Amino acid sequence: MAVITQRAFFTTSEGGKAAIYTLRNSAGSQVEITNFGGAIVSVKVPDRDGSFADVVLGFDSGAGYEGHAYFLGAMVGRCCNRIKAGRFTLNGKDYQLACNDNGKNHLHGGVRGLESKLWDAEVSRQDREDILTLRCVCEDGEEGYPGRLEISAAITFSEDHALKLRYHAVSDADTVCSLTNHSYFNLSGHASGNILGHELKLYAGWFTEADAESIPTGRILPVAGTPMDFREFHRIGERIRQDYPALIYGNGYDHNWILDHPDGELALSAELYDPKSGRLLECYTDSPCIQVYTGNFIDGSSCGKEGCWYQQRAGIALETQYAPDAVNHPEWDSPILRQGEPYAHTTIYRFSVK
Repeated sequence: MAVITQRAFFTTSEGGKAAIYTLRNSAGSQVEITNFGGAIVSVKVPDRDGSFADVVLGFDSGAGYEGHAYFLGAMVGRCCNRIKAGRFTLNGKDYQLACNDNGKNHLHGGVRGLESKLWDAEVSRQDREDILTLRCVCEDGEEGYPGRLEISAAITFSEDHALKLRYHAVSDADTVCSLTNHSYFNLSGHASGNILGHELKLYAGWFTEADAESIPTGRILPVAGTPMDFREFHRIGERIRQDYPALIYGNGYDHNWILDHPDGELALSAELYDPKSGRLLECYTDSPCIQVYTGNFIDGSSCGKEGCWYQQRAGIALETQYAPDAVNHPEWDSPILRQGEPYAHTTIYRFSVK
């Protein structure tokens, strides 16, 4: 199992001390995570020839993470996806959240979500395994949400290159909770260009139709016969420019798929393959949905690691979660977390070659 080491990273604008935690296995693969925003800073894994590359987008300095440009690598929530007009009703009370998505809808937990927090970090050892646990608190009323929400993420990295994220939360009042990680993967290497040549497979036969603001219409549509069908491997660039409403509205893929397994059952949910390097990423989750975002609005305006100016579709995000605006759709799997009940979801990103 991976051994975890720690080093200083940067001093935040509020005077906090952010660190980087390195999870390294005996094969030489490693994951770097900062406790600022819980962001995954780098993932270095071998290709089919044994050469290592960093396969996630990120920043070399704290400025990028404090600016939360594109939310690279960050933990996001307390509700990670969109809420229409920032409004929902819970227990007969109406709530208004910040409309921080183009002034129209609520996104990623608000103006200052989990990506802006300096998380407490603890390294422990259990069953000969090093575990990094990150913890933070969202206070009652913070970003407009009810309830004091205590959040933790237990993170491990295995000998077979599996990065495991176990999310847990509990609230002292009924609230909304849907947590995810916003890493962008490029299996050729973070500075290698776009991911249009990557091949994607999703274990999902249905997706939520969305409007021009990426808000679900309420209709759940079959993927069959559409460019949303990834039940078998397809190149990401194969159909991304088709004249299809979902792709036009999203400027590419930025949509929610309903996974074939039920909420709470850990299962293989997505596979991402790079023919050039031979790297394969398998995503397992017990969350009911996955949002796939192909970096359509990355525009080269932020300098990433090693001086790389990331361009459009430089990476792909595989965000396991509840459906966007699910709080306003009681007929769907619900992101409502009841007082005192545990929120618990697991996501595993496993890297290999073929």
